[in-house]
Amino acid sequence: MSDLLTNNHEFWMKKALKLAFDASKVNEVPIGCVIVYDNKIIGQGYNQCESLNDSTAHAEILAITSASNTLGDWRLNQCSLYVTKEPCIMCAGAIVNSRIDSVFFGCYDEDLGACGSKFDICGNPSLKTPLTVRGNILGVESLALIRNHFHELRKRQQQI
Repeated sequence: MSDLLTNNHEFWMKKALKLAFDASKVNEVPIGCVIVYDNKIIGQGYNQCESLNDSTAHAEILAITSASNTLGDWRLNQCSLYVTKEPCIMCAGAIVNSRIDSVFFGCYDEDLGACGSKFDICGNPSLKTPLTVRGNILGVESLALIRNHFHELRKRQQQI
């Protein structure tokens, strides 16, 4: 893979990391997501499960909704999704259903990941149109943000 392509993935992942940081400031699990089409962000989101009291308000779902609204179409062909943590089963299903072409993520999720860790929904070769999937793009930074969030959360709970 060329350095230019690698740097491009890191550029978009830094945008997703900024959103994850924004999520942490409002006591949400710090996961951020951007969807890119024609070298532009057309959708973005960060986890809002706590603030919306909605278990489906994951960064990927919100970004897919945003991108679909931008394009005026639920089909997100030729789009790439960048998210700071490996998508879960629900999000992987939404990614496949929205026809996103490629998924790039930060840290792996060995417990619930659905892009190769625990399950492999996005990269499943039996899909009519398998996606390109690549993990560990700024994975150290993504994992550090999540670990710090839960460390601070435990610290606050101990003070109560």
